[in-house]
Amino acid sequence: MNLNILQYAEKPIRWLLIIISIVALLRGHNYPGGGFIGGLLAGLAIVFQSLAYDVETVRKKMKLSPQSFIGIGLAIAAISLLPSIIGGAELMQAYWVKLQITESYVLKLGTPLIFDIGIFFSVIGIVLMFIFNLSK
Repeated sequence: MNLNILQYAEKPIRWLLIIISIVALLRGHNYPGGGFIGGLLAGLAIVFQSLAYDVETVRKKMKLSPQSFIGIGLAIAAISLLPSIIGGAELMQAYWVKLQITESYVLKLGTPLIFDIGIFFSVIGIVLMFIFNLSK
């Protein structure tokens, strides 16, 4: 389905969805669901691209397969478990590092964010696999 109006609107809308997905990912790492909703939004950006052009064009443009996204996501999520395994704590125990950015702002990075990034990539892969298989 090649619709000119969608092709013109696709690029800015895709980038807007990707930016919103990254904001959802980073905002949600202190609360449940950041990686999941962020992954859905990023997957939606690619689905919108496949509506503007066609699924085969998008599939050929992609550098990674949906299965690769899922594998990378699972590997990143597994890496987030290593500190608690090595430290002898309960599985999925959160570990945090605080970085003083300015006098008034402290950036907190931790294992929940790493886990959410893994979920983010896995959900993107699942959405893409679903859409690509649905189009066959």
